[in-house]
Amino acid sequence: MALTKKTYPQNPQRTGMARVVAEISYSAAGGEKTVLTLLRPWEEAVRCPLVVFVQGSGWTTPDRGYEIPQLAHLAQRGYVVATVCHRDAREGNPFPAFLQDVKTAIRFLRAHAEEYGIDAAHVCIYGTSSGGNTALLVGATGDDPRYETDEYKGVSDAVSCVVSCFGPTDLTMIPDMQNPLDDVFLGLSGGRDPRAVLREMSPLHVVTKETPFPPCLLAHGTGDTVVPYFMATQMADKLISFGKDVRLLTVTDAPHEDTFWSWPLIEDIYAFIQEHI
Repeated sequence: MALTKKTYPQNPQRTGMARVVAEISYSAAGGEKTVLTLLRPWEEAVRCPLVVFVQGSGWTTPDRGYEIPQLAHLAQRGYVVATVCHRDAREGNPFPAFLQDVKTAIRFLRAHAEEYGIDAAHVCIYGTSSGGNTALLVGATGDDPRYETDEYKGVSDAVSCVVSCFGPTDLTMIPDMQNPLDDVFLGLSGGRDPRAVLREMSPLHVVTKETPFPPCLLAHGTGDTVVPYFMATQMADKLISFGKDVRLLTVTDAPHEDTFWSWPLIEDIYAFIQEHI
């Protein structure tokens, strides 16, 4: 049998290569160690745009590993990607704890931009389900002092663009739908009026015409029975009425997570991110 030989040029810039840096502690709010996982290009000589990702968890503890295989493609294309944890609403961490944590993660990463090779001027917030809700709130409350903590105080938590996949936009409607997360909502309210807290958590009610809001991509499945599709259309309509830059990607008959995902959809999401950061 003949020997087949093939030669390759070396890759001095390590183009397309990425690595994972796990268990980076970014906050100790409430006495808890809160962590993120970082995916970054091997090439460390250049500063790369940052994508902060929040996995849906019903405002409990996000599974940071859930989307790493897909997020790795962003790191291979030259982005630093952080998939972040936040405090669990069921463990005595009412709203706005989860929002404060994600904003702290953004400030932490900006404060450590040189160490992690981050271009701090170009940041995207990207989330799914409750993480999508968080992403929209981050976009709507950039540098809002109400949600700033003493950790990395004075560092900006504003973002360049927002991606929300099947994120709830009007939480005041959730109880009417008999959603099974009642214990979470009690935890989020922390003894306050749950309706008032859910309104504060609803991007549909938070965004105003005067609110500075970055370009936004919404993606939602028409078959979603957890977070109904109309929440995406209502949010898109409101942002358009305020003159904001918004796009809506619709996945026909798709449920919450699961078969919602496909590479054509992911490629369109990544194209939006590339366009804006």
